[in-house]
Amino acid sequence: MNFIKTLALTLTIITASSCKEVKKEVVSEKISEENIEPKKDKNMKVLFVLTSHDQLGDTGKKTGFWVEEFASPYYTLLDKGVDITIATPKGGAAPIDPSSDSPDAATAATERYDKDEDAQEKIAHTKVLSEMNADDFDAVFYPGGHGPLWDLSNDADSVALIEKFDRQDKPIAFVCHAPAVLKDVKNEDGTALVKGKKVTGFSNKEEAAVGLTEVVPFLLEDMLIENGAMYSNKENWAPYALQDGHLITGQNPASSELVAEKLLDAIK
Repeated sequence: MNFIKTLALTLTIITASSCKEVKKEVVSEKISEENIEPKKDKNMKVLFVLTSHDQLGDTGKKTGFWVEEFASPYYTLLDKGVDITIATPKGGAAPIDPSSDSPDAATAATERYDKDEDAQEKIAHTKVLSEMNADDFDAVFYPGGHGPLWDLSNDADSVALIEKFDRQDKPIAFVCHAPAVLKDVKNEDGTALVKGKKVTGFSNKEEAAVGLTEVVPFLLEDMLIENGAMYSNKENWAPYALQDGHLITGQNPASSELVAEKLLDAIK
């Protein structure tokens, strides 16, 4: 009888001890779960680089950046929560090409820009390009317009910035005339960055159609081909964009949204 009582007591102690261990594990797991912070969405940051040049060669007319090529990518990215910084070589107000601000060139994106005081304020007070650092952004985007043919295509700060983004394997995107800024951009081995890359940009036929073949300092299509790019284009004004690795290019203003979508996918 004493043996049975002793056995029963021992089993009771073992069972109670096991229950305590289970409770400890449950409590421990609960505390551990409470200490885990929810994963936050990536804070995406993109640098927009616009021209500071406003003279259309020797014509006496004005140029600058093309509104649609800024506005469509700007809102495509902004509406997805992307933090956008805008810079120009000189800083301050970025010149708008008057032709892009006409009723004939209006789109839903440009109409939204016309009502967006915050976006207009950013355009009026752009950052200085030389003060921008690729380390602070996930990608860089260059809208077009004829202005970049004169200043950004020869800008040492722009060249160095693009090369740094490229070395970091971050998306670099350009639309319409903006691929002109790749003219002097090099790979680490000294070859042209566009060499052997599939690219597009404002075509010779499109330049002829706007009557500026003899005005621009160089033809974008010719420059890209001379630098070894695998250039292609569609018919005039047709939407067309290409991506080769992290290099994204669009042919004309109608291609700006395609470029923005590819850029967004690349930084997600």
